[in-house]
Amino acid sequence: MTIELLIARYGLLAIFLGAAFEGETMVILGGVFSHRHLMTFWSAAATACAGSFIADQTLFFTGRYARHYQRIQKIIEKPAFARVTHLLERYPTSFIFAFRFIYGVRTISPVAIGMSDVSAIKFVVINAAAALIWGSFFTGIGYLFGRSIEQTFGHLPLHRHVLIAAGIIAVLLLVMMTFRKRKPA
Repeated sequence: MTIELLIARYGLLAIFLGAAFEGETMVILGGVFSHRHLMTFWSAAATACAGSFIADQTLFFTGRYARHYQRIQKIIEKPAFARVTHLLERYPTSFIFAFRFIYGVRTISPVAIGMSDVSAIKFVVINAAAALIWGSFFTGIGYLFGRSIEQTFGHLPLHRHVLIAAGIIAVLLLVMMTFRKRKPA
């Protein structure tokens, strides 16, 4: 099976799961794939939006209804949780809209919001709008990134583009892991 067929068959699922669990990397890669015409831009963006929206809704309701579980208690004990709660109390609507764009608080924020007095309806509406913007924005970056790779390296075969993207992703992940290890707990 060629890499093109793999991407055509499983690419949208990978973008969905990446948007839900990882963040921007797979969404940007979806934009690169759409630039290469392996999927449409709008299908990649819509899938990213859906993955982000569903994951954040799930975490919101986890905070709302499962706050007594040990895993959630560990999240509450983290210093970042206190920062998130402070921002949420100070700027509730703005924070709900912007948390997915803030590095390091994307997973704990919907849990904290779920534990707050913010209504589920308010969260659904703001979360939907933010997910639409976030998914379209990062897919667009990937689309533009795909164009710049092609202009920089010429029209390379797809597997070389994927290898370049995988290398960049690996370097970014290593940098993030190093940064997290150096950060005081």
